[in-house]
Amino acid sequence: MGGDSDTIENSKNIYNINMTILNAFLDQLMSWQAVLDIGLISAGLFFLYRTLTKLGTWKIFLGICSAFLFFVIASVLNLEGVEWIFRNISHVALLALIVIFQPELRKIFEKIVLIYGHKKKIRVNSDIETLATSLWKMAQDHCGALVVIPGQESINDKISGGYALNADVSMPLVLSIFDHHSPGHDGALIFENNKLVRFGVRLPISESGRLGNDYGTRHHAAMGLAEQSDALALVVSEERGKVSLCSNGRMRGLESIKEIVAAINTHYRRYGFAEKQKGGFLNRAVVAQIAVCVAIASIFWSSLVVVNQQIVERVITVPVEYASPKPGFVLAGEKIDEVKIHLTGTKSDLDNLSVAKTSVNVNLSEINEGAQSVLITKNNLRLPRNITLLDAVPASLEVTLVGIVQKTVPVVPQLIGKLPEGKQLKIVKVEPETVQILAPPDQNGNKTVNVSTTPIYLNSIDSSTSLYCKIIAPPSMQPVDKKWPDIVITFEIEE
Repeated sequence: MGGDSDTIENSKNIYNINMTILNAFLDQLMSWQAVLDIGLISAGLFFLYRTLTKLGTWKIFLGICSAFLFFVIASVLNLEGVEWIFRNISHVALLALIVIFQPELRKIFEKIVLIYGHKKKIRVNSDIETLATSLWKMAQDHCGALVVIPGQESINDKISGGYALNADVSMPLVLSIFDHHSPGHDGALIFENNKLVRFGVRLPISESGRLGNDYGTRHHAAMGLAEQSDALALVVSEERGKVSLCSNGRMRGLESIKEIVAAINTHYRRYGFAEKQKGGFLNRAVVAQIAVCVAIASIFWSSLVVVNQQIVERVITVPVEYASPKPGFVLAGEKIDEVKIHLTGTKSDLDNLSVAKTSVNVNLSEINEGAQSVLITKNNLRLPRNITLLDAVPASLEVTLVGIVQKTVPVVPQLIGKLPEGKQLKIVKVEPETVQILAPPDQNGNKTVNVSTTPIYLNSIDSSTSLYCKIIAPPSMQPVDKKWPDIVITFEIEE
């Protein structure tokens, strides 16, 4: 019967602990800090996902997420070896990630700034249809072409070369620019603010490997700019006789003049250069991406909270600090310098516990003369409020306070080694020969008490000389004058 009652009591305790953890988790989940925390993590994941998918480096990010998931599982299972490895390489790994993802991080910050940037409105007119008709005409004639329409981001740091134009759009002008005899037909034409502003421009080549080798340099250049900026690139294939669109790191074909015009107008509306159509703010794909980011952020936040709210136990070794005793008394005998303490609390509290700032404090000023036991409790430990002391080894400290008396003790020089060959020590003179000390009464009968000097190495002395030394004394001995005097040792050496 007794065993059954103990089992029932233990089950109740486990249930109460679990309910406490669940209530604490729900309280945190319902707070505005949790909502803000999850929202910011979701926004960061969304921007990071869109940037990495456009630049083609999402596979690296997926590997890092897998490693982090492995660390979370190791924390839940309390795999100390894996946790130790992650803790010790985390700082180096953070620097490595900043170096590896420097372009992506820069891209994310640029997007955040551009969200609040001024958007210049462009009047949509017949110039777009003229440009689209010109591209379709070149596709029918198998004449290669590449036209770039910038978005919100500046592309000046990503393009090079070319010739200034700043002309109105006309079909003869566009066709002549991409004529095989034109000096700039292999470059790109920049269409901005309804003007042909520059032609013969060189674009960065794609490094993502999304396009196969069957596509030429013109397509890889269009994809390269689409991966590194929010610009729209329209490319005409000389071999295929088709018009393709490159935007946000993706390419798709356009089957008519109407589709080309629609793509340009969509580009303008997306980045606020033209009025958006109703219902075009979010499509299903973006909504799904946002939902997935929120779900991942919620799972990540919940896993951290659950892990940190786990009640765990830990044994650590802490130092023992002895406060000064009452005037006229001194601590006698050997004293314990370290104690092992057994603690329990949430994982987050124990992880944040600073061992360097934790110690057992023994206030000797409250202890009377004689031998006494000082129990180690939470009262004489520097512990946070949510951490509980379960046990200590040893459980108590034996301290003995004795009254101090004044004594006169001799100073003994500490001589090490031998004089050089052929030398003989004639006289060793110590000044002063004795010092006044405060020390406990003799505990071992008539045992001689003295103090010594710092070591003197005789093999370095080859002639008569005088040396200044310091005094070495046990901790229980203190000088009457609050400071030990300097000792002068005089050596007389003869052959």
